[in-house]
Amino acid sequence: MNRVTYKTYNYTLLAASLLLTTTSVLAATVPPGTELAAQQEVVRNNGSEPASLDPHKVESDVEFNLISDMFDGLVGVNPDGTIAPHLAASWENKDNTVWTFHLRPGITWSDGTAITAQDFVFSWQRLVDPKTTSPYASYPGNMHIVNAADIAQGKKAPDTLGVKAINDTTLEVTLTQPTAAFLAMLAHPSLVPVDKVLITRFGDKWSRPEHFVSSGAYKLSEWVVNERIVAQRNPRYWDDKNTVINKVTYLPLSSETADVNRYRAGEIDITNTVPVNQFAQLKKTLGEQVNVSPQLATYYYQFNTTKAPFNDPRVRRALNMALDKDIIAKKVMGQGQRAAWVISQPEIGGVNLKGPDYASWPREKRLAEAKKLLADAGFGPDHPLSFSLLYNTMETHQRIAIAASSMWKKNLGVEVKLQNQEWKTMLDAMHTGSFDVVRYAWIADYDDAATFLNNFRTNDSENTSKYSNTAYDEALTNAARAADVKARGQYYQQAEEILGQDVPAIPVYHYVRTHLVKPWVGGFTPDSLGYYYTKDLYIKKH
Repeated sequence: MNRVTYKTYNYTLLAASLLLTTTSVLAATVPPGTELAAQQEVVRNNGSEPASLDPHKVESDVEFNLISDMFDGLVGVNPDGTIAPHLAASWENKDNTVWTFHLRPGITWSDGTAITAQDFVFSWQRLVDPKTTSPYASYPGNMHIVNAADIAQGKKAPDTLGVKAINDTTLEVTLTQPTAAFLAMLAHPSLVPVDKVLITRFGDKWSRPEHFVSSGAYKLSEWVVNERIVAQRNPRYWDDKNTVINKVTYLPLSSETADVNRYRAGEIDITNTVPVNQFAQLKKTLGEQVNVSPQLATYYYQFNTTKAPFNDPRVRRALNMALDKDIIAKKVMGQGQRAAWVISQPEIGGVNLKGPDYASWPREKRLAEAKKLLADAGFGPDHPLSFSLLYNTMETHQRIAIAASSMWKKNLGVEVKLQNQEWKTMLDAMHTGSFDVVRYAWIADYDDAATFLNNFRTNDSENTSKYSNTAYDEALTNAARAADVKARGQYYQQAEEILGQDVPAIPVYHYVRTHLVKPWVGGFTPDSLGYYYTKDLYIKKH
């Protein structure tokens, strides 16, 4: 396999996880002497029905789990943080701003037609085009690709994006400034190529099984809504020789109880969640089948900051102060989660970030200040604050919402109405502003605080809180321009301190990732973002 060529950054890298050394792509590695099962098939519970399989129409792990199996990008990030060549065989750069990628010879879509540099140009222009309404439209702008931010805001035409095909196998990407996380950011599922011919011919129906083509290890073969999605091994995948699993079935079970029951019955090989109220017992009875791994992810409650009374930061900060996050993390969850006082992570990308001063106050002092803030905002016993708390249907989200609402009631006299919706419906509500407070979470797209903090930049496509603060935006702009990790971390700290005062969202806890995994599944290695890939798995004889 070709080694990647590159020019070293002329400033300190973010962290070991973003080192620009490369390694061969991680694939299914079967230890010598392992006897494989005759039938190489796996069943995964994916938690919810995906909103779409169009990489430009989605925003969560529900969809990215499938898209990452069926599509490939220029590069990948291995679990140890090293960058691996995928559809690009090699690359070089000039001054860390002009990047040239050389595609692998002979790569094709699953129907045998060539994947070209023009496919990437079309796909990335489509991603940033406001007509696409992609939740990730701001992502290329956050990578500092020329004109990306202006295109996403409708100020320039998509064809002005700083991406061009030099020829069929050479792609050039131009940045406005060096971006230390650039290669790691390239691995995101929103940047995989999509087929222009299919989209032109079939419109939004291009991702149906009868039309679908893939660039990844698997291709879509069946989609029964709310029942299952099935993908078959793609023999035209560039690394198919290192793939072992022939068929993968994804189930959209949002009921954690049903998930566990079907796992115990042998109908599921890997679950994506372990019910919090069964965790201790499952750990006792199933032992190593309960897999707990660190994850760069934060669970939070997001405010609609354009809607009274949540256009008042005093109200938002009061609710943050009055939530006993330790109880939620340690008692309601109890799988290793940590109480959260920052939106990003306490340790990420080589920097350490602190929560606001009030995070370290005694609980009684925080509650007294929260009551004062609410009273100053006009709420009290004679005029209690009331609002709806929206969450997507799942037992754990319900348990957390019940705990949070009871804390706010006890501590502040706040009346909370709980409201649940299916995943796709809740996402629509978020993006249309049809909510008071909504449960959400963010899994890092790459190992850097910007992946969390960019979601609250003015006009970012993921800024569904509609929060805006020029000082906050400036802190993130300065962080992106910082010459080294230390300076970058100082600007991130400024941003977190502003969020600690303005509180467009209440960070609740920092994740761990829990799965149930059958002992015959080999190669199961979630990365720090919580993702694992079917192409890395194999089934042992059992």
